[in-house]
Amino acid sequence: MRLFIRLSPIVALLALAACETVQGAGRDLQSAGEFVEQESYDTQQGM
Repeated sequence: MRLFIRLSPIVALLALAACETVQGAGRDLQSAGEFVEQESYDTQQGM
């Protein structure tokens, strides 16, 4: 989990750099948000 926290800003920057349009950036941010939401749900279920 710590590795994920350390790498997430780097991955986010790379994803934003790869976007060619504002719409693409919005989709990428939405995908990242959904991933974080799912990971937090999985973590809560494991507690």
